[in-house]
Amino acid sequence: MRAHNLKRLLFLAAFLGLIFLLFHLGSGDGVLPLEADRLGYIDLNGIIAESEEVVGDIDDLADNPRVRGLVVRIDSPGGAVAPSQEIHAALLRFQEEHHKPVVISMGNVAASGGYYIACGAKRIVADPGTLTGSIGVIMHFTRVDPLLDRLGVSSQVVKSGRYKDIGSPTRAMTDDERALLAGVIDSVYGQFVQAVATGRHLPEAQVRALADGRIFSGAQAKEAGLVDDLGSLHEALRIAGEITNLGPTPELLRPQERGMRRLRRVVDSAALSRWLPQLTPTSGLCYLAPF
Repeated sequence: MRAHNLKRLLFLAAFLGLIFLLFHLGSGDGVLPLEADRLGYIDLNGIIAESEEVVGDIDDLADNPRVRGLVVRIDSPGGAVAPSQEIHAALLRFQEEHHKPVVISMGNVAASGGYYIACGAKRIVADPGTLTGSIGVIMHFTRVDPLLDRLGVSSQVVKSGRYKDIGSPTRAMTDDERALLAGVIDSVYGQFVQAVATGRHLPEAQVRALADGRIFSGAQAKEAGLVDDLGSLHEALRIAGEITNLGPTPELLRPQERGMRRLRRVVDSAALSRWLPQLTPTSGLCYLAPF
């Protein structure tokens, strides 16, 4: 019995040691040392719900003297507004403060918040069939009061101000509330339009004509001036290599995986991680494509 308990304790100690190692190795204190200059490379996949890890990766690569530029592969329908804006700002810092170019490679989808982020780059490369655009802002509200009425259930609210329960699912929205939310959306929508106009060097009026939430194929986006080139990730890497004088097949440096990301890969060994972007909750204002 004692031997059995000892084995259990040893197993628990080994497991806890693994967890500690996962959290502290590659915890974001920098990137791997280099012998030669190369390009930084980051994958941005799924719904954008937070920005801390991606921004940390961008800043780490920017601080590395051996990294001449950055390629970001985006496959995302967008997500929450603030994280999208923070990643966009990090790409601008990478270029403006460190004087290193950023090239975006669009995958299957790079829409709404994904496109907002892309506008922080020097060059955008999309596949002809990439789904992109969806420039706009959305807020989702669900009403359950018709169902509650049928069930004989009612809701009572005590609030400090008339707008404190705005968007409540247990009642209809008033005209004043709808107008207030429309004003917030217009403000954030204007920020999106300005980011596109600045990043793509387009007149604001031209951007607004395209920014009604519609999606574009990569080929259509190029015709509209929303992307620069058509091609695969290979083409984006070639372009970045030429811009940085690293040649058509540059060596890449990927950021070290941080602790939580490593832990998630171990725990989700049954490929559950592929579902995490879809299960990530986003609330409030969203730059999110409707697909």
